[in-house]
Parts: sequence; C-alpha cells; structure tokens
Amino acid sequence: MAAVTAAMVKDLREMTGAGMMDCKKALAATDGDMDKAVEFLREKGLAGAAKKAGRIAAEGMVDTEVTADGKTAVVVEVNSETDFVAKNEKFRTYVKDVAAQALNSNAADMDAFMAEKWTKDESLTVAEALSSQIAVIGENMKIRRYEKVTEENGFVASYIHAGGKIGVLVDVETDVVNDDIKEMGRNVAMQAAALKPMFTNRDEVSAEYLEHERSILMAQIQNDPKESQKPEKVIKGMIEGRINKELKEICLMDQVYVKAEDGKQSVSAYVDSVAKANNAKIVIKKFVRFETGEGLEKKNENFADEVAKQMQG
Repeated sequence: MAAVTAAMVKDLREMTGAGMMDCKKALAATDGDMDKAVEFLREKGLAGAAKKAGRIAAEGMVDTEVTADGKTAVVVEVNSETDFVAKNEKFRTYVKDVAAQALNSNAADMDAFMAEKWTKDESLTVAEALSSQIAVIGENMKIRRYEKVTEENGFVASYIHAGGKIGVLVDVETDVVNDDIKEMGRNVAMQAAALKPMFTNRDEVSAEYLEHERSILMAQIQNDPKESQKPEKVIKGMIEGRINKELKEICLMDQVYVKAEDGKQSVSAYVDSVAKANNAKIVIKKFVRFETGEGLEKKNENFADEVAKQMQG
C-alpha cells in the first residue's frame, strides 16, 4: 500500500476543493492513485464542496419529526446561502431526512452526529452526505443544530410556522392524551412560535437575570429627574411592577394567550381550563423554539454595488 504524503493530500485538495481529511481518506482508499482518488471524491459527492464552505449560510429551514407514539420529537435547523435554495424541494426533502436521522440518533453533540453513518446510505457519514448535497445543490449548507425532547408521561407537541422559518416543540406531561389535549399542545406551540418567549415559566428565570433587569430599571429611574425624586419604597415598587410586566411578556405560561376571547386569559389559565374540561393533570414542562438563521450574520448583496466594484476593479 502506497504511503499517503502531506504533499499528495495538498495536491488533491487543490484539484478538487474537497476537505483535507476527505482527501486523505480518498488517497488511502485508492492506494495513492491521484486519478482514482479524484473519482472517489466525485462519487462520494465531496469534490467541490469545500470551495463553498466559506460562504455564509444564514437562510434555510427548520423542521420537526415526531415518533409514532408522540413521546419523542426532534427539531432541526439546516442552513443554506439563499432563500431560493431553502424553498427548493430537493433541499426540503434533505432537511426531512436530517430530521429523521436526528430523531433516531443518540449522538452526544453535533460532532458525534456528523460522524454517524447516514441512514439513507450507510457508505457515507452524515458529514459526507451533507458534502454530497452541497455538490449537487451548488450552495454552502450546514446542519446547524438539533434538539430532541422526550416525554414518557404524556407527549411532545410540534408546530412549524411559515413553511419552516420557525419550529417549536412543547413537552406536555399529562395523564390524559386525547384530541382536545393534543390540540392544546399545538396551540401552546403556536403561541411560542408567535410571541417568542424566553422562558417556559418564572421558575426558569435566574436570580442573576432578575438582578440585571432591576439594575437597568434603576438606572432608567435615576436618569429621569421626576422619577428619581420619589421615595425609595415607591421606586422599589415601580421596579418590581415593571419586572412583573416583563415576566408576563417573556415567560410562555404568563403570556396572554393569543387566541383568548377576552384578550386577558394567560396561557397558564388556558392550559388549566383544558385540563379541567378533560379531567386531566397537565404540566407544560418546557419548549424548544428554533428560528431559521437567528444569531447568524446574513449576507446583504446589492447587485448594482457589486457591478460597480467589478468595473472599478
């Protein structure tokens, strides 16, 4: 077996644009035959993928997958460079495949997940299958994240908003599972999608977060000539009142339920009403909300500016 040298790996990488480890693997598999190694990478769909890896992938799609018994669900985010590709049926089918893979995965982190055998073609890893898709679709893509939720004593509700822009899972612990309670779970998931809460309930809010918010509110009051003159007791009451108002906005169970007929009913009160009507004990234990591209830098391209730069260059 021919020895694979660093120079050979470098040459193959420059020829194909594939990743360094992929090139090393290709050369090892083909006894150092450069032409066969190129073919090996092309067959695996890896040639050309690395050249696109520097592009920002901030568009894409979120999807969910739920087991038949409803007790386990996963939400995944896969990014692409453009919204055009995100709406492509081939891309959307691929994201569904990633969700199915994640639902059955026991990987401890994303690195372990990417190293798993790809269920649809076990000759590839998840990472290699992604590279193959990049080569086919012609844009950089990234499996950014996934989260799995399991609830043995109830079910996991899921909701996808705007064709994959937002995905939500809600962990519903309940001793009764019927259509009314499943609809309630979906409604709570829709609430989380629409109003973007930060926490499930006040128990999740840390003391550090509350102190930070109080310090900001105190600074606002001190910078107001009228409010800063008020007695200390009154100022403390004002701060706690504003904190309470903020918690009603950022805690899912404290939010006003979007479908409330009176415009006042909280999500917690809505859940309690469904529980009472079905003689059930229901606890919303947690939610997971993914929004496509959140926290990622988006590429803003101006075609006219690009043409002007090229003419100047």
